[in-house]
Amino acid sequence: MRSEIDHLVVACADLEQGSAWAKATLGVEPQPGGRHLTMGTHNRLLKLGARCYLELIALDPDGTPPAQPRWFDLDNSDVRARIALAPVLLTWVAATSHLIEAVTRVPALGEVTAFTRNAYAWRFALPPDGRLNFGGVLPALIQWDGAHPAEQLPDSGCALLSLDLAHPAASSVVPLYRELKLMGPIDLRPGPRSLRARLRTPLGDVTIGE
Repeated sequence: MRSEIDHLVVACADLEQGSAWAKATLGVEPQPGGRHLTMGTHNRLLKLGARCYLELIALDPDGTPPAQPRWFDLDNSDVRARIALAPVLLTWVAATSHLIEAVTRVPALGEVTAFTRNAYAWRFALPPDGRLNFGGVLPALIQWDGAHPAEQLPDSGCALLSLDLAHPAASSVVPLYRELKLMGPIDLRPGPRSLRARLRTPLGDVTIGE
């Protein structure tokens, strides 16, 4: 088993706010994504690599409130207050081909839940309370069953160069990374919680996050 960076999760007050931010910050218009009916969210996407992308996600104003907490802590009032001001890099998602094994190794990832949207089908490790593990420094985990969104996205001229993370309990997170066999340009260090992604863009190298 191994895991690798699948996508970055940037939460927005709405997709118009997120698209304007992407255009101004990265120099690229994101592509239409779709609706997550189970979670009451929708998204737009930006290709970062062959199987890597940036997701702009927001509450779907036309969606039905979900029966369970939304993913990525989107029901948290503090998170909503932050994204009302500007889009926020909340967390990241790692892909694996052995999700059941991964959740067995790291139970904090949550319960495996199946999702579908148009041509896509995936399984996702969803914490029952919707909270971010270690403030989003520990990734959510996904297993794609078939097509991957990045394969269908046009080249954006953007690429992920590195993911730079910090957390006061980094010494507790590192063993979990090892259990998941995380691969890719990921640097985790002790310190106040922070998530920063360095991207190559049409505007030059850009760092997003906080």
